[in-house]
Amino acid sequence: MSTASPAAAPAGTPRRRIRREYLLFLAFIAPNFLVIAVFAYWPVLYNLFLSFTDWNLIAAAPGYAGIGNYTATLTDPAFHQVLLTTVVFTGVVVAGSIVLGLALALLFDQPLKGRGLVRTAAFAPHILSGAAVATIWLFIFDPGYGLMRALLQPMGVTSPDWMTDSTWALPGVIIVYLWKNIGFAALIYLAGLQSLPKDLYEAAAIDGAGPWTLLRRITLPLLTPITFFLLITTIIGTFQAFDIIAVMTAGGPAGSTTILSWQIYDEGFRAFDAGRAATTSIIMFVVLLLMTGLQTRYLEKRVHYR
Repeated sequence: MSTASPAAAPAGTPRRRIRREYLLFLAFIAPNFLVIAVFAYWPVLYNLFLSFTDWNLIAAAPGYAGIGNYTATLTDPAFHQVLLTTVVFTGVVVAGSIVLGLALALLFDQPLKGRGLVRTAAFAPHILSGAAVATIWLFIFDPGYGLMRALLQPMGVTSPDWMTDSTWALPGVIIVYLWKNIGFAALIYLAGLQSLPKDLYEAAAIDGAGPWTLLRRITLPLLTPITFFLLITTIIGTFQAFDIIAVMTAGGPAGSTTILSWQIYDEGFRAFDAGRAATTSIIMFVVLLLMTGLQTRYLEKRVHYR
């Protein structure tokens, strides 16, 4: 009587097992890929299609416009102003969030009484809806009876018409957006500060390093991964700012607070020009993609991972 050796097993068995494992893997990830494809990739592709059309959202089908939307948008002086406003708004908000968030995190990391309550108060605006925050600040900025008037009047300064003056509207929106988002940056920085190795600070202190040297030589380099993360997420979030602008200024006065996200809404749902709105959104998508890629390529080299 002969017994089958392990070598006599069917040659196709390992392949069938590997195939079953792949099918099981695909069965697990298929729902996720389906959701991503339907709610992420398809809208981008359809938006790209709309950017080559002329459609007022009422006609039965969009008409083909070629690259006319891109030509008209990129050569429009009003669009150039929107780009400039977006750059100024994004630059100030990102820089302010990073610097002020780090400063608050350094303060919250000190052994002070009541710091838990202060941390909660600083982070609370981030979880509030943008519409609620904007409504609160409309009352604060009101030149007739707002809190800002009450603070400036004792110093002999007249409170400006923040939301109706094209000179002050953008700074006012920036102040509100910073107030809402600084707490998030501070909380992320605080988590990073509390995870830093204490032995490095002790060794540097023994060598005679002062607070400024510790901050510049140890703290900031070790926090570069967090700074890199906040830089990318804050830029993306600022480009998508909409709710605060919608409630406080609606892009005005005279377009002084119109950034790309509001321009897309204005062209699509107020001017009923889906082609131009899609074109602007594709341009914003490309700009964000390029900025993220450049940051990943050049700034990540300066990141110090422990």
